[in-house]
Amino acid sequence: MISINLLALFYLISGVLFILALRGLSSPETSRQGNFFGILGMSIAVVVTFLSVGNFSTSFIYVIVFLLIGGSVGALIAFKIPMTAMPELVAGFHSLVGLAAVFVAISAFVNPEAFNLGFSGNIKLASLIEMSIGAAVGAVTFSGSIIAFLKLRGIMSGAPITFPGQHILNLLILISIIGLTYFLCKTQNSNLFWSLIVISFLVGILLIIPIGGADMPVVISMLNSYSGWAAAGIGFTLENTALIITGALVGSSGAILSYIMCKGMNRSFFSVILGGFGGTDQISKSENKEQKPVKSGNSDDAAFLMKNASSVIIVPGYGMAVAQAQHALREMVDALKKNGIKVSYAIHPVAGRMPGHMNVLLAEANVPYDEVFELEEINNDFANCDVAYVIGANDVTNPVAKTDPQSPIYGMPILDVEKAKSVLFVKRSLSPGYAGVDNDLFYRENTLMLFADAKKMTEDIIKSF
Repeated sequence: MISINLLALFYLISGVLFILALRGLSSPETSRQGNFFGILGMSIAVVVTFLSVGNFSTSFIYVIVFLLIGGSVGALIAFKIPMTAMPELVAGFHSLVGLAAVFVAISAFVNPEAFNLGFSGNIKLASLIEMSIGAAVGAVTFSGSIIAFLKLRGIMSGAPITFPGQHILNLLILISIIGLTYFLCKTQNSNLFWSLIVISFLVGILLIIPIGGADMPVVISMLNSYSGWAAAGIGFTLENTALIITGALVGSSGAILSYIMCKGMNRSFFSVILGGFGGTDQISKSENKEQKPVKSGNSDDAAFLMKNASSVIIVPGYGMAVAQAQHALREMVDALKKNGIKVSYAIHPVAGRMPGHMNVLLAEANVPYDEVFELEEINNDFANCDVAYVIGANDVTNPVAKTDPQSPIYGMPILDVEKAKSVLFVKRSLSPGYAGVDNDLFYRENTLMLFADAKKMTEDIIKSF
């Protein structure tokens, strides 16, 4: 059995490695190093926790067996999952973190003696508060992540689901959770504990269903924060320093990321937490779509415009991810640069369906980091740009975000691609984006629609060069 002092030292080392991991993940250039630090820190924490138990009983062998099974399944999924499915995978994994927190809280409440928390009906007050918070946040994380997974996977509609009195109901449920926690600590009645968990599951559903498709990247970040706080709460119950540190780091970093993304989308941070955004009623414009003039072209037209341009800005989106067009895009850009054409990439904070989705895809194709710019850095350049090549992005380029107060994406900062001299928009059809909003950019005078698969169109443009 490892000594307490040595245990504390190794947990401290793990905590430092987790901090270095977050620092590394803050930049694409150091993200691989950050991942390495994170893996090393978690490996040390897991091994040291096992060694601290000291009693390798038969039940302990079961834990190792299930750990190996779960680890193998997770590794297999991570190896086989395509980048297009990464957002729903993250949401799914968040749900498992929340469910684990609920199970640990249930174990601690049912058998407090095993956790040195007292006895059934006489659990330490501080421990009871900790496990109640951990269970509630874990249950919210689980059910909320399941709804996010269903929306991202397309099993459930990405449109906001709202009903009259929704905010009042959420407030009443939140008050009831606080009340249940108070009376649970006072009476330690098991029925109150189970009611707390069931109601918390309901809260997770009610928080996520009113959120529209365009705001799902913020939801992923928010649920990431919730999973961290759930882990930290259970860490206090288990008196596990590593779990407390890890949970606090994940919770705080997720909350900061959610705040940054909310600023980038002109959303209220508190509205995100309370699940009260993205639910604006949309006035459908589909009936007028056929009446609007649309200019369409082919790869030869696109190649001609780009070859005669002095500057081109690439705007990648989820359509690029679906078509796996990032490698063809890199090849096209290399051809443009050989002809002396300046090329840059413009990334919207919520492009794709999770934070950093486009950055990862471009890094996969070895796109130089100094050519990739965030919205604030490049938005003013569109006015002086000859060609904007929009490959699969939709909601993040939609001008109605600035002009239509009835739109679900109204107020969200967008990439000002409409200011470019020419816009080449690669898309399979005129169907709306994930937010369900018709894109006014399709019908602009300077827009040329390229109706095709993103990868095939890009490859055809390369041939036309």
